[in-house]
Amino acid sequence: MHLDISESTAAGERFSLTNAVDADVGANSIKTYYLSESKSFIIDIQTGSDGSKYVDLVLNSNLDREEQAVHNLILTAVDGGVPARSGTASIIVRVLDINDNAPFFNQPIYAINVTENSPIGTLVMTLNATDLDEGNNAEMLYSYTLYTSEKTQEKFALNSNTGEIKVKDVIDFEESHSFDIYIQARDQGSNSLSGDCKIMIFITDLNDNYPEVTIKSFKSTLKEDVAIGTLIAVISISDRDSGDNGEVELTLNQQTSLPFVLNKSSEDYFALHVSEPLDRETIPRYEITFIVTDKGTPRLSDNETITLEILDVNDNSPIFPQSFYTIHVVENNVPGALLTSLSAFDPDLHENQYLVYFIMEKEIINTSMSMLFSINPENGNLYALKTFDFEREREFLFHIEARDSGVPPLNSNVTVHIIILDQNDNTPLIVSPWRAQGSVIEEVIPRSTDKGFLVAKVIAIDADSLQNSRVTYQLLQISDSSLFSLDQYNGEIRTTRMFSYRDPRHQRLVVVAKDNGDPALSATVTIKISTVEHMVTPFSETTELPLEYDLFTDLNLYLVIGLGSVSFLLLITILVVIVLKCQKPKPLKMPPAMNMNLNSLNRNSMISRNSIISQRSSTIADSTLISSDAYWYSLFLAETRKGKVVVRQPIVPKGAGYFVSSIPRSTGPTETSDSRASTLQVCAPLRWRPGAVFL
Repeated sequence: MHLDISESTAAGERFSLTNAVDADVGANSIKTYYLSESKSFIIDIQTGSDGSKYVDLVLNSNLDREEQAVHNLILTAVDGGVPARSGTASIIVRVLDINDNAPFFNQPIYAINVTENSPIGTLVMTLNATDLDEGNNAEMLYSYTLYTSEKTQEKFALNSNTGEIKVKDVIDFEESHSFDIYIQARDQGSNSLSGDCKIMIFITDLNDNYPEVTIKSFKSTLKEDVAIGTLIAVISISDRDSGDNGEVELTLNQQTSLPFVLNKSSEDYFALHVSEPLDRETIPRYEITFIVTDKGTPRLSDNETITLEILDVNDNSPIFPQSFYTIHVVENNVPGALLTSLSAFDPDLHENQYLVYFIMEKEIINTSMSMLFSINPENGNLYALKTFDFEREREFLFHIEARDSGVPPLNSNVTVHIIILDQNDNTPLIVSPWRAQGSVIEEVIPRSTDKGFLVAKVIAIDADSLQNSRVTYQLLQISDSSLFSLDQYNGEIRTTRMFSYRDPRHQRLVVVAKDNGDPALSATVTIKISTVEHMVTPFSETTELPLEYDLFTDLNLYLVIGLGSVSFLLLITILVVIVLKCQKPKPLKMPPAMNMNLNSLNRNSMISRNSIISQRSSTIADSTLISSDAYWYSLFLAETRKGKVVVRQPIVPKGAGYFVSSIPRSTGPTETSDSRASTLQVCAPLRWRPGAVFL
């Protein structure tokens, strides 16, 4: 059982307790109660009308929490049976505090010595009053009493919670030798009580008059190009003390590191001059501290600091972090894309530091650099003004200048090397066998062909460079994989065995030409192969005109006759020239017929060469292609086996500059046909027979 009793409770106060319970009745029920020994409490037992025993706790004497805060009692209940039985209960009495004790100090008077000129915030002492109560009754606040003067309160600060007394203002022995402080400690109880003490503070005298330094005149700014010996400031020094305490000396703090010198001009007067050249970029501002010290004991000193700003002059050129910049730009860039930032640094200030960037004019193939690139004049950001094509432009070399805004302006420049990187942006173009957009190539071969027979040769070109232009060939679809093979490097389609009676007459192949870029680009061509028992020249393309057998034979005869005539005339001409060379030089008149024959020969020779040899304006960067002459020669041999001589000019990528010719199978009269797909040039067609000669 827990009881809370205030220490102010009067003696005789009664407190009800929980009664014991006994299941027996009559003489075996509860007979009496006993309380453990206590000076402050007793019990009072009462009997009810039904014979039940009741017990009350009675306060026998006044309680004092400061002597004993908790009373532990044992209550015992005994019944009347034989043998007697008992039960116990613990009674915990907690004494509640009242504010019945006043705070008190360890001693009524304190004596403290304080050195004059002690720094503000210096701890003088800490008061510690004691209160025997608890809780709010023991919490104290410290304060000055009315006996403490206002001057004393201005010199010392009292913390009301902790009792700390600190220096609040400068203490000067010459003003006052001692201070008396009266302090009161008051608790926070409902009926607050207080205690008092007196503190006597004695000031210890020192050499407390500091020397003084005064700046009489001062230039707060100087240009960095001022002459050595320029006057900066005039300083005077003084000390109110006398004797050794009044003798003072003036020095510069960190004298060795400053480009200044102090010269004594008269009694107690000094002049500050420039002693070394100034450089604002090295030190833009100087904190000059003058230290004045007396010769007293202890020695006192004072200081005065002035700030000298160094004004800038334009004596530094802009500086780029690098003298040469190499910038890699991937082709097909977006116009206006940021390439890099070419920021220079100028250690000067203000307008001497403000930089303007521009591209130094240079023309490449009648194109100014400012048409290709642009630079932000304020921050040096370099932009591309156009989309670059690696197949057309590979690199650019130009200069960028940074110029400050000083007077006179200074500048510097940097070299910029722009390297265009190739991107796999050109799809391989299949130039042989040529076909119109979306059409299928038809090839006719005899069924009696042997193993290794050249069916067709797929040739593709890629306008990219390096790995992006390396083309390989693969069979994407094939009717019978055991019948044909494809060389992945040269694109030749050959038979791997002879045809059997079980093989269908028509075969379909889809060849894909893929470059080595990332991601790889590809083009496909579909070839329909038909086998015949007897070779008949079909006409598979709308641009090739079929001729009747008789017409083809007559034309062949005409060509043989014409060739013989031209050869005969050429031989006669060579003999005549040799005879004339052996004789004396004299005018030679050529017969009109011979002139006509020679012109005809030249024209025929030129037409033949233009139809067979492709003209090209740039080098083909393709590992799958060989030189032009060898390529067309091999193509000519491959195609003439099929009985046709046709020269075409396919569509090529824009800007590639290729004019590629192939030799298809069908024949027809020489003609030129313009279409959206290509321009087709067909030579004089000849129907091939074994043993025929073509020129």
